[in-house]
Amino acid sequence: MRAPLRAVAILAAAAALVTGCGSGDDWSRPHPSPVAVGALGPGFVDPSAAPTPEGTVTPRPGSWDGVHPSKNYRVVLLTAGDDAPTKALVAAVEQWAKAEHVDLRTVAAADAHDLIPSITRAIEMGPDLVVSAGNQLVDPLALVTASHLSQRFLVVGAELAEPTHNVTAVDWSGASYRGEGLGMSSTYDPGSFTAERCAAAVRAGVAAVLHDLTGIVIWLDQI
Repeated sequence: MRAPLRAVAILAAAAALVTGCGSGDDWSRPHPSPVAVGALGPGFVDPSAAPTPEGTVTPRPGSWDGVHPSKNYRVVLLTAGDDAPTKALVAAVEQWAKAEHVDLRTVAAADAHDLIPSITRAIEMGPDLVVSAGNQLVDPLALVTASHLSQRFLVVGAELAEPTHNVTAVDWSGASYRGEGLGMSSTYDPGSFTAERCAAAVRAGVAAVLHDLTGIVIWLDQI
């Protein structure tokens, strides 16, 4: 009787794996377009004037708190570097994803030669949003994002010098790295990457993307 029992156990395990994929783990399956659950609060943007492309908005603190992603929101965390600011941003994305029940995958660039390939891997996964953490990714993103306009990107703690409409950034005085040979901002401060500000950057950025406020910079100096 042992052989049949073992076969049953194997079949049960296989069925469990299939069930897991069907619950949203398999990104190759059809996926409804994500929507915002909740609305932006007063002061996020000026209701009488839509943000201009590549423009900067300074939302009222907490005006994004009521916005959440819809079920099974698919996000790739794209990261490079092991400096303290990058680690703080990565932790903020991971904590947000856990709190919001987001389907999060991570792509980490192994070295400088892997920066562009890592972006390509993230895009090929077909996420609803790619969230970038790490200054090393800014210049490679500037090269790649304009060729993938249907893929949305959120850059936290930095920004692209000339973003296309699919790239949204969240920045502040202590961050504001823009790449393209512009160098580090004179106000750069690794200590400004606090857990509170990084968490706010992720939530404010995602709230903007979910409301189609993209291609802009969200400025969070008030946090």
